[in-house]
Amino acid sequence: MNTNSRRQFIAGVGIVGAGILAAGCTKKGADKEVTAVEDLMREHGVLRRALLVYKETAPRLRENPTPAIAEAVQKTAQLFRSFGEEYHEKALEEKHIFPLLGKTDPGVSALASTLVAQHERGRQVTEYLLAVTQQGKIENSKGVEIAQVLESFVVMYQNHAAREDTVIFPAWKQAVPAGQLDELSDRFEDIERAQFGKDGFEKAVSRIAEIETALGLADIGQFTVQPPPRA
Repeated sequence: MNTNSRRQFIAGVGIVGAGILAAGCTKKGADKEVTAVEDLMREHGVLRRALLVYKETAPRLRENPTPAIAEAVQKTAQLFRSFGEEYHEKALEEKHIFPLLGKTDPGVSALASTLVAQHERGRQVTEYLLAVTQQGKIENSKGVEIAQVLESFVVMYQNHAAREDTVIFPAWKQAVPAGQLDELSDRFEDIERAQFGKDGFEKAVSRIAEIETALGLADIGQFTVQPPPRA
């Protein structure tokens, strides 16, 4: 997939925040492009899928921490580090988004400070996960401990990403000077290419999909809830 096709909207896709993203930019008045805000939110989609892997892995760690589970945690942590921490957090949010919010509402600025602290704690968690799975296996005595770490991290990052999507990103978009959102969209694209080569987002989606498949999580139909009891 080339860069132009990557940056085109897929018609008819319904996503949270569509109202924000509908104000996207166009290139030479032709193809609708992926805006900087949409880029950030769909990157959150990759990270949320990583969180789902962590969540589904935790009970298995308590029961039987097999080498396959250790491999899945290791690969997910590697993806979270490269795509989430080094790229999405450090190169985009902490460099281009949070600093601008210091000039906006004090409450938003305070929230951004909390989010930075959570980034740091998340990196500690990722470092821990990489360390305890680096040998391709997990000690039985460590299974419960790792499960607890994963569950706590999932809760933190679910709240973290939800606040960014609903508070931080809209506030940042409002704070961006008129006419610069187009430029920032291109800059984010350039940063992604510099770190991952072509199609960095697609590669990240492919990597998390492979992990989901290995764990038997690829079919989301299995997560469809049963009908509720009759009231």
